[in-house]
Amino acid sequence: MSNSSEFDPVHALALARETLGIEADAITAMAGRLDERFGHAVHLVLQSQGRVVVMGMGKSGHVGRKIAATLASTGTPALFVHPAEASHGDLGMITAGDVVLAISNSGESEELTVLLPLIKRMGVPLLALTGRADATLGRHADVVLDASVSKEACPHNLAPTASTTAQLALGDALAVALLDARGFKADDFARSHPGGALGRKLLTHVSDVMRSGANVPCVAPEAALMALMREISAKGLGMTAVAADDGRVLGIFTDGDLRRLIEQSGDGGDLRTLTARDVMHQNPRTVRAGALAVEAAGLMEASRITSLLVVDDAGLLVGALNSNDLMRAKVI
Repeated sequence: MSNSSEFDPVHALALARETLGIEADAITAMAGRLDERFGHAVHLVLQSQGRVVVMGMGKSGHVGRKIAATLASTGTPALFVHPAEASHGDLGMITAGDVVLAISNSGESEELTVLLPLIKRMGVPLLALTGRADATLGRHADVVLDASVSKEACPHNLAPTASTTAQLALGDALAVALLDARGFKADDFARSHPGGALGRKLLTHVSDVMRSGANVPCVAPEAALMALMREISAKGLGMTAVAADDGRVLGIFTDGDLRRLIEQSGDGGDLRTLTARDVMHQNPRTVRAGALAVEAAGLMEASRITSLLVVDDAGLLVGALNSNDLMRAKVI
């Protein structure tokens, strides 16, 4: 082994590019080999009443855990079962309605092949994701998905590199085909990721983050300018709605409007004589309470505003929110 004093950053960069090129070529070649067997594999999973049980040893096992997680998060119930543990009781985790997805580049992993007679005896469909269709795993499988590569990215052609990348990519392809066949949508994904950023964006509604009740700044159209100023200061949203007695939104007045009004008036008039109707902006931007909070964020950005009035389906004022409310909810 060479020491760090001999490290050549130029050579390292060249090797990194070569590695990426080899792995990209492996995936491109694999895409060209896909045939009707892939569709058969998707159909088998769709027909099953249970889960996809993913199995693999070593690096293939690490890939298998990720494939199982991707399947589970995109509408296909799945779990990973370690083949060695399966021989010591975990095989009981496989039920008659499941499908087994076994991953092995060589197709001869002993911990997997010893389980094949038991899996076949259970009548469980077996999908093989392997680099050798003619090996033991491929010969016993109902469907073989070809993940073979011409060479590994490892300079010695030993460490699983291009082969594990191919396995991972083919697992992703399977998950994507299944989610499309199931009609799996973005909001379905969000429901399985409620703690993530996407979950917050797709599951958080305006009604979840808006100010409501007495916290909504609102004045009548006959209110004096001083009353508007007090309402804006009291509610802390930098604006106030102007609404009719029945809750219909007539307009909006912001602290920016107030500054501009003062600048325009100079010493030429008594602002105390003005009412909300005189100074409000008519037809303000509003958002429905049932809309997604991310829609409100998009409306604010497009309109270059920081606050929105919230209305119900009848167009009556029910709330208000600003960009800080959306930030606290981690929507933006």
